Amino acid sequence: MTIDSGIQPWLFQVEPYEGESLSHFLGRFRRPNHLTPSGLGQLAGIGAVVARWERFHWNPPPSRQELEALAKVVRVSVEQLIAMLPPPGVGMQCSPIRLCSACYGETPCHRMEWQYKHIWKCNRHSLKLLAKCPVCSALFKAPAQWQDGMCRRCLTPFGQMQQQ
Repeated sequence: MTIDSGIQPWLFQVEPYEGESLSHFLGRFRRPNHLTPSGLGQLAGIGAVVARWERFHWNPPPSRQELEALAKVVRVSVEQLIAMLPPPGVGMQCSPIRLCSACYGETPCHRMEWQYKHIWKCNRHSLKLLAKCPVCSALFKAPAQWQDGMCRRCLTPFGQMQQQ
């Protein structure tokens, strides 16, 4: 879906949340714009990397050039995109996907810090991060797929899940 005619597509703009993971942001951007991960990658001219990034696969890490191309399409700064990535040297836990339901209830987004290897407890609420639905034990999908903010199996809202 390369735009060669000089006509730019009209896209809905999505503002990132403070601390939001790139995976969650990309899903929130793609849905209202009716884009698949590969469609967004083609539009930005960066190929299939969007699907990998949505699953927290950062090897190799996004290049500055890739982030600049993505920034033009999603209309946020490169610095905002970099803030949605793990800091250099911080180990990532790609699975299971984790969340703090109290944080999600306050701001409906997946926070990047929840996937850091060294974090198993919410720094704000001192609650253990959930790695599966406490009602039905379903694992959480990648945050890019969190369309309705609830468990895909039992439909319990993320913000109402009980934590210990």
